[in-house]
Amino acid sequence: MTDSYTTDAGNAAIPALGFGTARMTGDECRQAVAAALEAGYRHLDTAQMYDNEDAVGDALAASDVPREDVFVVTKVDTGNLASDDVLKSTRGSLERLGVETVDCLLIHAPRDHTPLEETLGAMNELQEEGQVDHIGVSNFSVEQLERARELSTTPIVANQVKYHPYHRQDELLSYCVDSDVCLTAYSPLAEGAVVGDDRLAEIGERYGKSASQVALRWLVQQPAVAAIPKASSRDHLEANAEIFDFELSSEEMRTVFELTDPRLTARIASKLGFN
Repeated sequence: MTDSYTTDAGNAAIPALGFGTARMTGDECRQAVAAALEAGYRHLDTAQMYDNEDAVGDALAASDVPREDVFVVTKVDTGNLASDDVLKSTRGSLERLGVETVDCLLIHAPRDHTPLEETLGAMNELQEEGQVDHIGVSNFSVEQLERARELSTTPIVANQVKYHPYHRQDELLSYCVDSDVCLTAYSPLAEGAVVGDDRLAEIGERYGKSASQVALRWLVQQPAVAAIPKASSRDHLEANAEIFDFELSSEEMRTVFELTDPRLTARIASKLGFN
């Protein structure tokens, strides 16, 4: 795996393939993150809500990989969106992660109980203090993302959303491409559903790759897209990383788009350059 394959968004260079840690805690998480770093992952995704920032931090500290080579992302819990709570909880995240600065801080999900301007103002303050390099959002619609970009004094560099071959995000992806925002795909393997897809497997056979590897390649080959698959076993996480030694043709890219709705494919394929 090459660690130079990045998605540029705003003033951030985000490794196109990251390692997701949702629903992993303790030793399981520490061991998985350690294995991911050994396998070449340079983008780690965690969150206050996951209750595993300490485990991610332990693995990062124990690794031979220099801290500056790893793009660390965490997310503000939806219960911590008030200004003081953003500041306090993020500093707690830094302590648990064992880092002086987090590379990207996201709002975990939109909520109405706190004005978005207040939350983003606190995140911008953390940037000014040098405790956060970049900021972004998660689970935001086009309209919500557009509003966040208007309110923030710094670029919104990422919107992390569910995106995989069976769950399209055409409108949002189009907006992200036009607005210099990275669409970070969580659940990129549809929680394992892609494994048994004969259509993906048929494409993979041409390259000696699995259906899962084709699905991940389809994602990172799109402009403005990064993917953060989760894997607890070393074999799976290593296999997920082996997607940079082949390239899907435009026809194959369109075929994967057509797994959801062929009627929408022409427009988004043209937008992304897969004519």
